Amino acid sequence: MLYKFIEYQRSLLAPWSAWAAQATHAFADPGSPFAHVPGASCLAAGYDWLHRLGKTYGKPAFGVAAVDPVGRIVPVDEQVVLEGPFCRLLRFAHGPATAPGPRPAVLVCAPLAGHHAVLLREVVESLLPAHEVYVTDWSDARYVPLAEGAFHLDDYVGLIQSFIRHIGGQRLHVLAVCQATVPVLAAVSLLASAGEPTPRSLVLMGGPIDARRNPTAVDRLAARHPLAWFQSNLIYAVPDHYPGAGRRVYPSFLQHAGLMMAHPARIVGSQWDYYLDLLQGDAERAPVHRRACDEYNAVLDMAAEFYLDTIRVVFHQFRLARGNWSVQGQAVRPQDIRDTALLTVEGELDDISGRGQTQAAHDLCRGIAARRKRHVTVRQCGHYDLFSGPLWRSVVYPAVRDLFRQYA
Repeated sequence: MLYKFIEYQRSLLAPWSAWAAQATHAFADPGSPFAHVPGASCLAAGYDWLHRLGKTYGKPAFGVAAVDPVGRIVPVDEQVVLEGPFCRLLRFAHGPATAPGPRPAVLVCAPLAGHHAVLLREVVESLLPAHEVYVTDWSDARYVPLAEGAFHLDDYVGLIQSFIRHIGGQRLHVLAVCQATVPVLAAVSLLASAGEPTPRSLVLMGGPIDARRNPTAVDRLAARHPLAWFQSNLIYAVPDHYPGAGRRVYPSFLQHAGLMMAHPARIVGSQWDYYLDLLQGDAERAPVHRRACDEYNAVLDMAAEFYLDTIRVVFHQFRLARGNWSVQGQAVRPQDIRDTALLTVEGELDDISGRGQTQAAHDLCRGIAARRKRHVTVRQCGHYDLFSGPLWRSVVYPAVRDLFRQYA
């Protein structure tokens, strides 16, 4: 009933939001007579704020159209390489004029934890000049018909394995962020155990490899409640007017409410910056802040079975860390990884994955020689700073770039 009530509320707000959008345009468009009345910028900013309070945030596009690696603008081609009901594998590449030979391939594994993969746009933009970039683009479960079946954590692991096989482990580097670090480490472990090629390097950033270490509020919430509590309080059926009608999901509106409570300064701050841009008529900065707001507020529904599996395996039973996790009947053995270099990156102030949780991968990957392992803790760095903003550009990306060059 809660999901249906939220949809009813959205329907009621939609006309008001659309009207506010038109009013914003009227007071902001230089060609409109209303844009020249006194206080037009204030009115435009106020109406836009009203519009954004009532609008439904759809999935943003990556919009990476070009790169400039050597002082020459080169168009970027975005392709869907593989497509399934729950995930698409995207490929970003540009022409060969900027490099003498094939560029190394990087698989960027976006977390399936609420936000769309586009939140990692800055990672893609940083990697593109020197790499061929692949991205896991997860689907919103409300649009996946029931006939496509369930989606479990084991299925996530299987998809990552299939993506690595498709690209080719011998030419590939893999970068996983947040929630993705656990199934990605499992996928690489299973490939190694089976004697299949594994990536040249593996980068794990801000993820709960061992959520017992320095538990955060997120970890404590997950540990405090039994699985039945999550089933009763956070899982709802998709309403009839969506393609995924009847599918049990962890809805986006509950996830967004949790994000608002966990990071109010980030959400309010980005909205306020955009509001000030409109007031000041800053045509250059306003689109940048608007895009950041849209990306952070766009949240997808997660399949219930995947979400509950994650709570049970990662935050209740700590199966990867304890060495007793099996995927499709196969034991997950990180100690079997030998030919892949490992880099773990953590933020000193990360309030989602506590310090030491990602670094725990070094203890699990005992088969990797010490000289092929590295850990970086970024000072004064929060969770989102690991993959966007100044610290990503000045600290994290250089460490990732150097690793990829060393093992190219």
